[in-house]
Formats: sequence, structure tokens, C-alpha cells
Amino acid sequence: MRSFYTKLAVIFSIILVVFGMIVAFISIRASSKVAQESLQKINHDLAPTLVESFEPIVKDEFNQQKIEALLTRLRGTNPQFDFYLLNGEGKIKSSIPASKQKINVANATVDVEPLDDFIAGEPLPILAADPLNPGQMKPFSAAHISIMGSQGCYLYVVLEGEQFSETFAVLSESYITRGSLIIIGLALIISLIVGLILFRQLTQRLDVIKSTVADFERGELTKRIPVKGNDELSDLSRCFNSMADNLYHNMMEIRKSDQLRRELVANISHDLRSPLASIQGYLETIQLKGEDLTREQFTQYVETALGNTKRLNKLIGDLFDLSKLDAEQVKPALESVSVAELVQDIALQFKPIAAKKNIELSAGFPEQPNSYITADIGLLNRAIANLINNAIEHTPEGGKVSITFSKDGTNVRLEVCDSGSGIPESDLPHIFDRFYQADKSRSSDSNAGLGLAIAQKIFSLHGGKISVDSPLETGTTFKVWIPESS
Repeated sequence: MRSFYTKLAVIFSIILVVFGMIVAFISIRASSKVAQESLQKINHDLAPTLVESFEPIVKDEFNQQKIEALLTRLRGTNPQFDFYLLNGEGKIKSSIPASKQKINVANATVDVEPLDDFIAGEPLPILAADPLNPGQMKPFSAAHISIMGSQGCYLYVVLEGEQFSETFAVLSESYITRGSLIIIGLALIISLIVGLILFRQLTQRLDVIKSTVADFERGELTKRIPVKGNDELSDLSRCFNSMADNLYHNMMEIRKSDQLRRELVANISHDLRSPLASIQGYLETIQLKGEDLTREQFTQYVETALGNTKRLNKLIGDLFDLSKLDAEQVKPALESVSVAELVQDIALQFKPIAAKKNIELSAGFPEQPNSYITADIGLLNRAIANLINNAIEHTPEGGKVSITFSKDGTNVRLEVCDSGSGIPESDLPHIFDRFYQADKSRSSDSNAGLGLAIAQKIFSLHGGKISVDSPLETGTTFKVWIPESS
């Protein structure tokens, strides 16, 4: 019984059997009711017609022999009927049953309320008690009759006499019951076969769903359920496939993040080890040589150690800032910012750094530079500074770095271009990944590949976006779009 199909088949079979028994019972009862109603309608006027023959006999005296002779003659004409004469209270005064069975007329009574309803013309069928079979209700015909001047008496004809009941029972058992059971049985068998076939088709789809889910559970992440039709099972299949796609995508992201994490550990270890080793080396030299060092040597060692310390501090700060941006813990203090002033200030900030590398740093402005954006000036300054610093680091001596901005629809577009060697095409999709570095040698990088990741996060925080174009040996251009203030 663990099989869902078996459970459905058993439950469906039980329902069909119970339903068949109910239908058979109702059909037999209905057939009997139809027969009774038909019999009563056909013989509706029997009693009123017979009253004309009875009233002359009982008008002046109640001669039982004459009454029985007339009833016997009438019974001979209709042997399936039982005839009764009743007083106003329903007590039987005389009777001739079709079966010739004598009854105790001294105590026998009939409820006259159904008889009054019949005489009053109430809708048929109307059933009344059968004196020969107490507890059974049968169709009848009735009419008022005057017996020895007493009004309100009844001529009561039971249309299903004992002989009729026995004959009808045999016929109903022979034809109606057997025919009904055969028809119902055939209908149930056909319904059962069709139902089992349909259930099998349904459970086969469930088996496919179960098998696919089991395969997915075992690690076959590319398994999907074939979707057929447009019912609840199809919706379930689509939901599972969508969930599986999301899980697969998330797992790929987790694997990618895990790979980046391992690269981060290696990168951070390298970035931390180099300055720490330098600091340790210079401090040990100062400790060992002490007073033997000249003032110039001492100052050089201390400045070198201090520079490496600043390098470490910047790296740790970048990691901390990126973690806050990832956790969405940074709330920008927005204000209206002039793009022209912001670009000019950043260009002046980096001119000495570019000059040390003999790089020409220029800032270009449109004819109408009065563009304003709503931004956190500190965060935006840092993001653009990361782009310029990245451009200077990857531009050889004698090269050029330019910063320009212009209006682009409802946005302000900022471009940072350099004349470096460019970025390999295979590295472009990953250039904004945290901890990713296209330059694997890492000879001069001091930010562990965090600068561009931080910049992208900051631009996104301001509703902007960033892209990169970098043909090899031509240079690199970073383009940033930020919504202009309305």
C-alpha cells in the first residue's frame, strides 16, 4: 500500500462499489414507486365506480352474506385487489382479500387520513396501510359510501393485494433487479477500468517527478522535469525546474566565491607578508646596528618602515570598507554636487602623483559644465580616485591619463582614459570582481584588487553603473553613468 497508484486504485474501487450499491438500491426503490404510481393512476376511479354497486346492498341493512357475495364477484373480476368496507373511523366492517385470507375484522382498523387525501384529489402516489401486512404501505383506491344511513364510510380497495405483491416481487427480482444490477455492474467495471488507466497516467507523471527530484538530490544538478500540459503537476514541474535553476546558479556563485576567497587569502597573504617582512627587516637592522647608523640611514629606514605601515593600513581599510559596502551598512550623506568642481579637485589631487611618473594628467570639461548630481561627495571622490589611481598605476612613463564628463540623456557620463597596454579580453568579465587582478605579477599593486570593486559598489549605491573598454595596446577607458539632479 506504499504505492500512491495502489492507494488511488483501492479508494476509487471502494467508492465505485459503494456508489453502485446506492444506485442499485435507489433504482429498485424508484422502479417500485413508479409501478405503484402507475397502478394507482390507472385504477384511480375504481372505488367510486364500485360504490354504485355497494350502496343498494347496504342502504337499509348490513347483510354480510350479500356483501361478501358481491365482493367475491368483484374479486373474481380483479383477483389481485383486496376489498374492504370501513366505517368513518376506519374500522373494517367487511373484507374480501384476494388471497382469501381471513382477518380479525373485530380489531382491524385503517388510518383514514390517506383515504381522505385521495378522495380530496391530493397528488399521487398516496399510500395507505395494508390490513393483511401491518407496517406496509400500498397504493389504493377509495371512495365515500353510505352504510345504513351512516355517512362518511369508505369503500377501500388495496390495489397491491397479497397475490399481486407476490407476483410483482417475483417479476421485480427476475427483471428489474437483475437488469439494474447488470447495467450498474457493467457501468462500474467500465468506470473502474477507465479510472485505473487515467490514474496510471497521472501516477506515471508523479513517478517522473519523483525520479528527477531523487536524481537532483543525489547531485545530478542538471536534471530537470519535462513539462507537459497546463495543470497542477505542470505548475509543480515548472516550480521545481525554476528552483533547481536557482540552486544551480547559487552553487556556481558559491563555487566562484570560494575560488575568489582562496585567491583573496593568497593575495592578502602576499600583500601582508611583503610590507611586514620589510618593516621587520628595517627594524631589526636599526636594532642591531643602532648607533652605527648614520642619520641619513636611520631616517631612510624609518621612512621605509613607515611607508610599509601606511600600505598595510590602506589595505586593511579597503577590506573593512568593502565589507561594509557588501553588508549595505554604508548610508550616503547626499547633497547636490557640481561635477565640474569634483573632477577638477580630483585632478589637482593626482597631478603630483602623475608628475612623479612623468604622466600627463588632464581634465576636460564641456562647454556648459554646470551639471549637478545628488551624491555623497566623500564616497564619490573615493570611487573616482580609485579609477584614476588605477589608470596611473597601469600607464607607463610618458603616457597620458584624462578625465572627462558630459551629459548623456538624464545621466552624467564620466570617462577615465589611460594610454596603458590595456586589459586582456579574458580578464575583462572579472575586472570588477573583488580581489581579482589582471596583473598576476603584482609587482606594484598595493590594494589587492579591491579598488575597482569598491568603486563599483559606490557607483551602484548612487544609482549609477560602470563599464570598461580596453582594446589591447590601445589603453583602457572606464565609463561611469550617474543620474543628473532634477
